[in-house]
Amino acid sequence: MKLKLLKDTTKALCYMMVEDELALFDKSLNEFWNKFKSTDTTFQMAGLRDTYKDSLKAFAEKLSVKLKEEDRMVEMFLEYQNQISRQNKVIQEKKDNLLKLIAEVKDKKQELEVLTANIQDLKEEYSRKKETISTANKANAERLKRLQKSADLYKDRLGLEIRKIYGEKLQFIFTNIDPKNPESPFMFSLHLNEARDYEVSDSAPHLECLTEFQENVRKTNNFSAFLANVRKAFTATVHN
Repeated sequence: MKLKLLKDTTKALCYMMVEDELALFDKSLNEFWNKFKSTDTTFQMAGLRDTYKDSLKAFAEKLSVKLKEEDRMVEMFLEYQNQISRQNKVIQEKKDNLLKLIAEVKDKKQELEVLTANIQDLKEEYSRKKETISTANKANAERLKRLQKSADLYKDRLGLEIRKIYGEKLQFIFTNIDPKNPESPFMFSLHLNEARDYEVSDSAPHLECLTEFQENVRKTNNFSAFLANVRKAFTATVHN
């Protein structure tokens, strides 16, 4: 629409210029004619004809130049429009690339914020677990201390020996149970499970009542009574 308007405007200007030339040419003819009417000779008539032809030729040349200038102006305008179109295309591409880059940076920033939050959560969880493990280790150390104290007590009175074996287990070995063979060992293993409860296993000889003793010591936490009951059970196997 704008291009058509400019072309129409350019043509209108050229037509106006042509009309101005025609008006000037018409004025020249009128002046010459008025001058010619005052002198009526054949020689002047021939001169008038030549002058008219020259003026008409000059006018035609000027008109041709004007039309060529119009075409050149239109071509220049079209080239200018093409340059603007190419520049606008380049600018739009750069704008699109910039918006894409901004969006990518924004996404990376959000990902970084999420990652930072996750790392902070992991740090807090690690700190809590570390504290829990530390507390559990202290509790285990205290329990083992009490067990060792009990072991020292029962070693002399009940012929009990406690050994630390694989898998963080303690092995309880009773002697002086079988009168015929006082050195014959009667044993079981004990460790603390994930719930930090006593768990008994590997009794030799096998005791059916060991599971019941395990449940009782978990409820009462009376380890001395537990050991006494286990020894009695081993003693019973000798007399049966």
